[in-house]
Amino acid sequence: MRQMAAPSGRPPRPGPAGQGRKTGGDVRPMPVTRPRSYAAIDLGTNNCRLLIARPQNGELVVIDAFSRIVRLGEGLHGSGRISDAAMDRTVAALTICADKLRRRHVSLSRAVATEACRRASNGAELAERVRRETGIVLDIISAAEEAKLAVLGCHNLMEPGEGPALIFDIGGGSTELMHVDVSDQDVRIHDWISVPWGVVSLTEHAPLPEDSLAGRQAAYAHMRGVTREAFAAFAARAERFAGEPLRLLGTSGTVTTLASVFLDLPRYDRRAVDGLVVPTDAMRDISRRLADASIADRAEIACIGRERADLVVAGCAILESIIDLWPAARVGVADRGIREGILRTLAMQGRDIPVTRREYRK
Repeated sequence: MRQMAAPSGRPPRPGPAGQGRKTGGDVRPMPVTRPRSYAAIDLGTNNCRLLIARPQNGELVVIDAFSRIVRLGEGLHGSGRISDAAMDRTVAALTICADKLRRRHVSLSRAVATEACRRASNGAELAERVRRETGIVLDIISAAEEAKLAVLGCHNLMEPGEGPALIFDIGGGSTELMHVDVSDQDVRIHDWISVPWGVVSLTEHAPLPEDSLAGRQAAYAHMRGVTREAFAAFAARAERFAGEPLRLLGTSGTVTTLASVFLDLPRYDRRAVDGLVVPTDAMRDISRRLADASIADRAEIACIGRERADLVVAGCAILESIIDLWPAARVGVADRGIREGILRTLAMQGRDIPVTRREYRK
């Protein structure tokens, strides 16, 4: 019997016994080894965010990302429930996330939900619908875990020094303050507080009138009063640091948006914002200018736009109240937080522990 020629024209070399021949079954192809990848989903009161990362040279390198404003907490302050429309928007966003998880062959992932699902009477109902329709299992985490993940994700950007350090996370439905001790390799939380005021819940509690500057200023003053009262217990404990060189780092949408306005960016640029340090006086000035402006004028600012124009003022009020109780000279800005904290914990579980580096920049 003639031997079939190989593509080179030469007859194929016989392999070791039992290889390359059918012996009652098909030849199994060599397994393809893909690099391990991790994913983190943070479902907040206003946004749904996804990060997918892969270990490389001792670090986690982002290979895919997704973010969409879903306004999960819209109307929650008054009704105590997540609306059907908000559920639909959220499931649509998480369906995209699930598709990305499959296409990126994610090895290990975690999806967390925060204040809106904690507070809503039908938060568990949303989680069940998400599991049924997307396959994603939502973990409704406590405020304490939310604070820990935020700190773990952004503490590398804390301004170096010996003074007391505070990390804050202004979310859609809550705000967390964490007094931390940051070293080159780790971070420890000394004290923390979570209050149920974020950009969505505070806006719904004290909506800004559009008909007069005096009305907007009065509403802003009311927002400041509400958040000042909410932070009062933490502020009393912070008085012992009076006169010390304080350090301050913020994560999430309010500080990154205000940093973009400070830089007068034509469009949002994470590379320009993440790790930036802004003088506190500049943050106050921007906050008050935005509070005085009409919603139409705020929407015209490139890095605010229509999607954030109605919510940014509440974030400004919360930020000013934080600066009141922790009067640092500068505010560090982090475009990272809960998702990065999740990724780091997943990498630890997978034994791909990224190097913790100081990433503060001047």
